[in-house]
Amino acid sequence: MTQRTDSFDLGRLGLTSGEGRRLDLHVHVDPFSYGGQQYAVEPELVPVRLDVSRTTGNGYALRLRFSATLNGPCMRCLEPASPNFDVDAYEVHQPGGGDELTSPYMDDELELAAWARDALALALPAQLTCRPDCAGLCPQCGANLNEDPSHHHDPEPDTRWAKLSELKFD
Repeated sequence: MTQRTDSFDLGRLGLTSGEGRRLDLHVHVDPFSYGGQQYAVEPELVPVRLDVSRTTGNGYALRLRFSATLNGPCMRCLEPASPNFDVDAYEVHQPGGGDELTSPYMDDELELAAWARDALALALPAQLTCRPDCAGLCPQCGANLNEDPSHHHDPEPDTRWAKLSELKFD
């Protein structure tokens, strides 16, 4: 069974300035509430690759890479959707370097689970769909347009012009 690593003490690596390590870890990413719908992240323990480099001044340059799948309803047709996302995120933590060089995920340890969840959230598109060309639902009757691409409705007559239909020409 794989071991869950939601936070990691970078100090225990014992890196000196200019040294680096590549770590293969497993992180739990909490489910998302996106567009009012719940999306579960799979696998439950996401395999991640963490590259750690020690910088001068007791800082770190970090890179996090992983792939994850979100399972939930398609935002267009409401059918089950399972899009996969590749995440490649970078962080720099240089104590005393100002806001731009201070990572919100570094305290005494690297908060790996929080970073992975935020990085996945930033990789998400505006809509999670079952497929890129999802046609959605008919706005009139709710029919799934993926199942019947030729689905259409005859337009209703415009009620503003209804009186004109009473005109009789002899």
